[in-house]
Amino acid sequence: MVVNKLDIATVLGLFGSFTLVTGAVLMGGAVASFFNLPSVLLVLGGTFLVTTISFSMQEVVRAQKLIASTIFTRRITPDYAAYSMLDLAEKCRGKGVLQLQSHLLSLADDSFQRKSLQLVVDGLPVEEVSRILQNDLNGMIARHNSGSGVLRKAAEVAPAMGLIGTLVGLVQMLGNLNDPTSIGPAMAVALLTTFYGAVLANMFFSPLASKLERNSAEEVLLNRVFMLGATSIGRQENPRRLEMLLNTLLPPASRVQYFS
Repeated sequence: MVVNKLDIATVLGLFGSFTLVTGAVLMGGAVASFFNLPSVLLVLGGTFLVTTISFSMQEVVRAQKLIASTIFTRRITPDYAAYSMLDLAEKCRGKGVLQLQSHLLSLADDSFQRKSLQLVVDGLPVEEVSRILQNDLNGMIARHNSGSGVLRKAAEVAPAMGLIGTLVGLVQMLGNLNDPTSIGPAMAVALLTTFYGAVLANMFFSPLASKLERNSAEEVLLNRVFMLGATSIGRQENPRRLEMLLNTLLPPASRVQYFS
């Protein structure tokens, strides 16, 4: 079935983990001591700028957009996609591929399924359809890998920026031991930068990178189902053979039994 809702696992994980840290800070009774503007600027700004060195600005901006897709998702389950393609294959086998035109109107203009079926309706050779769709799929995988790569790099950089902030704070403290009033602020920078870096890396960047990689794998599977279905319809193969091929792609829990 089609699902269009919040990704509860992502929201619960992010909200719950940050709530636990915030609760621990509040129970300590010294909330103000956990905020230090220089530390925030050093870790947040430094992580963003250093990560940008490894990528283009376009890739960094695209990664930020992908973060939103981990919270608000619209997914088609693999078995629903398989049943949909089998139903279309059964109709087209008896009445021809022009039966797909009415179905195309219900699909989003930018969907992989729409493009795969449109190529078949346009009468392109099946080998060319397969080549075009595979190139599109490869491009999508590369974009997703780039997005998750940005987050992985940010997860590496954030603790490093925390360590740099710690060294800055220690140098400031050691350089002003004769002034007791400067020791506290310097120690705050030293400790809080490490704290901010560890929180960002382990509670934000790294988990979201893993979720993006998981979502990408799911989307690749769905698009392979659509591609296999479209090329099978283009060849006018027996839908029973398509069912067998689809079940070789799908995980055991999602395998279909359309004709049984």
